[in-house]
Amino acid sequence: MSCILVTGYAGFIGHHVCRELLTLGHRVVGVDNFNDAYNPKLKYARCLELGKHPNISNFTGVTKDINDHDMASVFSEHQPSIVIHLAARAGVRPSLEQPQEYIRSNISGTMNILELCRQYKIQHLLYASSSSVYGDSESPVLSVDDYASHPVSIYAATKRTNELMAHTYAELYDLPCTGLRFFTVYGPWGRPDMAPMKFALAAMQGRTIDIYNNGQHERDFTYIDDIVSGILLAMDNPPSRAPANQLDVLTPAVGKGPFRVYNIGAGSPVSLLDFINTLGEQLGCPINGNHLPKQPGDVERTLADITPMMKDFGYRPKTTIGTGLKNLVEWLKERNIADMGL
Repeated sequence: MSCILVTGYAGFIGHHVCRELLTLGHRVVGVDNFNDAYNPKLKYARCLELGKHPNISNFTGVTKDINDHDMASVFSEHQPSIVIHLAARAGVRPSLEQPQEYIRSNISGTMNILELCRQYKIQHLLYASSSSVYGDSESPVLSVDDYASHPVSIYAATKRTNELMAHTYAELYDLPCTGLRFFTVYGPWGRPDMAPMKFALAAMQGRTIDIYNNGQHERDFTYIDDIVSGILLAMDNPPSRAPANQLDVLTPAVGKGPFRVYNIGAGSPVSLLDFINTLGEQLGCPINGNHLPKQPGDVERTLADITPMMKDFGYRPKTTIGTGLKNLVEWLKERNIADMGL
């Protein structure tokens, strides 16, 4: 049975990816350093939940930082054939306050993963990018064929750098690399620093929420199950090197080497105010907001062009914002949020 290595397995997306991989019968090795970017209690709670999976015997968890020199021991012992690299410092605003930590984790850490993938001849590296790389694009639809050369946060800059690094490794070493630009992921087990979870918790606890840009932001909110579906579809379809007689097909998202970049989103933007109103309906209580101006690094609007994912892999997001928020609220009400550090 081949092995799949998932970095950041105790994170929001990593947790759901590992669960689905185990359900499909894969052997999975997860790596996480359980840092304190947000309360680690939530990460440990995800691990406890993962431990209930009927195929948990196929899972091995390793506590390690992706920057550690002995990350090589994980590759050498488990011999993964595929790496899903999700470990990162995430979030726009914290990256402006802790830029060096984002450089260390997202750039130096990813370089370590790339180099190990090269050394151990990994068959396919998939890595998390972000819709933040587009910056404040004037285009109404964000396409992977855009050059994405004007990020407006350190976080976005690190993710764009990851894409360029992966392109180089694909070109120089024939390492198949697929970058996945995620668009505002939400759902059960979500990050507490992101608006969906933050707003839901505040409303349940009777607190007022901060609404930046007076709620005029638009986001392509994407439910976690649709994100996982996109990751696994891409995982099963590694890119190949472009034939020498077809180099005219090259774009910012398609390399001469085995390199591709895709958006994974819902393909339909929702205004922050509409999102808040729908969340309030699901909670059955009003959400009190403190309206504030736009914050540095925030992007006005995100809308993913998911046509390449649909064309290449048959990707079809299925979860509406109403259903997704209903699932999130039900999950929150079923759990002791204090035990998860929320």
